[in-house]
Amino acid sequence: RTACDRGKRRPTRGARNSRDGTRGAVASCMQTQRLTESPEGGKTTGIVRQFLVSLAATVVFVTIVLVSAGRVMVWQAWVYAGISLGLNLAQRVILSANPELAQERAKPGADARGSDKALLGLGFLLTLAMLLTAGLQLRPTEPPSLSMAWFFAGVLLELAGAFLFLWALRENTFFSAVVRIQSDRRHIVCTTGPYRVVRHPGNLGMILGMLGFPLLFQSTWSFVPAGLSVVVLLVRTHLEDALLTR
Repeated sequence: RTACDRGKRRPTRGARNSRDGTRGAVASCMQTQRLTESPEGGKTTGIVRQFLVSLAATVVFVTIVLVSAGRVMVWQAWVYAGISLGLNLAQRVILSANPELAQERAKPGADARGSDKALLGLGFLLTLAMLLTAGLQLRPTEPPSLSMAWFFAGVLLELAGAFLFLWALRENTFFSAVVRIQSDRRHIVCTTGPYRVVRHPGNLGMILGMLGFPLLFQSTWSFVPAGLSVVVLLVRTHLEDALLTR
């Protein structure tokens, strides 16, 4: 064979490296596409999206307090923001280990009761009222109506409520954001963890947080919407019990 023939049959080292590099690039691209299109990747994206939504809500809530107070240096609001941020982060960590629950809480089934949705909307409006009244009572011309001792009591109630809520969320894989029988997920009643002692530990945690809110902000005005929020949550709990016992 001539040297030319041998060159045709045996590619040079540079050509081989080039083809190997092309194959590697193609393989890497295909692997990236598989990861992006995989269910796990989609679920992770959903959890991140939920965290961003929760973070945006916290920003809006703190902004309501600051605007109604007419100043930025409302340290109670920043303490509240820190607790809320920690709660949101802990929720995402728990939900990342339970994708089905994350999906349920992000997009509950269509069979959620209309009365429960109405109560959720009312609770949201009362939350806005709590933030607004707290800010108005923290204006520069208005000294705090409660002492620092009550502030620390409020922080403890907020932290205790957040812990109880997160414990219930971790323990109960059917901890939906709405009241419904999750037949599509073979719904069963949870009886482990805090559910061995309290029937609705998540709701109890939220009640503790609502009661701690006026104390944390040292605002007596906020007790009115906070108390109404507790009543609304108790009504939701009663309706959930009635549904579960049918």
